Amino acid sequence: MTKADKVLREIEALAQQDFLPIVGPIKGKILAEAIRKTNPKHVLEVGTLIGYSAILIGRELDADSEMTTIEIHATEAEVAEENIRRAQIPPKIDVIIGNALEVIPTLKDCFDAVFIDAEKNEYYEYLKLLEDKLHKGTVVVADNAGIFADQMRDYLDHVRNSRKFRSTFFQVGDDGVEVSFKL
Repeated sequence: MTKADKVLREIEALAQQDFLPIVGPIKGKILAEAIRKTNPKHVLEVGTLIGYSAILIGRELDADSEMTTIEIHATEAEVAEENIRRAQIPPKIDVIIGNALEVIPTLKDCFDAVFIDAEKNEYYEYLKLLEDKLHKGTVVVADNAGIFADQMRDYLDHVRNSRKFRSTFFQVGDDGVEVSFKL
């Protein structure tokens, strides 16, 4: 078991005990597969919490890859930084504390992969702020597209019907993830 695996198991146990909304191992496999398929060099995560998905994604990246993750709560961001450090994954991960709606416009990079797991009713706004930072083939994975589909309706309508993305919903229990590739 790698250090990253060990930290992920610890976070899973803590999430169960404290009811933390992490992506978890089942939806996490779908996320990891989407990352593996695209082999991204620049990744953005919106909603870090305590670093579970950042570690999950980071395990799939090369040492020359870079990841930016945004967390609105300073306490969670600090825990995430510590968990990421302990996981000893290859890429450089920059944890930014702030509101994603304010942070995203300041980001200079274009992204090869994006994972969104924050305020459900803001997913569409995040995506609209990001669209000029995405290129053909960029994968965008959105968590909770089953259980919170009503709050995410504008986002889901956009990725499914705008003809700007090829999008697939993966059901996991009563929830799931939406995996969308920029066309």
